[in-house]
Amino acid sequence: MPTKQNEERRSEPTSPDRKVIGGLIGRNVLGAIGRPTNLLRVQVQWLWLGYYRVNVFVGADAASAAVAHSFFLEASDAGVIITSTPALARQY
Repeated sequence: MPTKQNEERRSEPTSPDRKVIGGLIGRNVLGAIGRPTNLLRVQVQWLWLGYYRVNVFVGADAASAAVAHSFFLEASDAGVIITSTPALARQY
């Protein structure tokens, strides 16, 4: 049975909220795995209510960019990561 907290967490964020939540999720992912030395960017893509795809791009420049890590996440509206596939583990 869904709780009130789950219902609130599952609300669809507006576009500006998605950017804020995406930034929080990106920082939380880097906090968990560490920061690659040649980090280009962290891309957070909203998929559906509470679920995101996070790609960590590395390389010397945009032309040589490669996805070093990719995660499928469930996160709260506050950007707190609930689950991650694969699991977040310290890499750097």
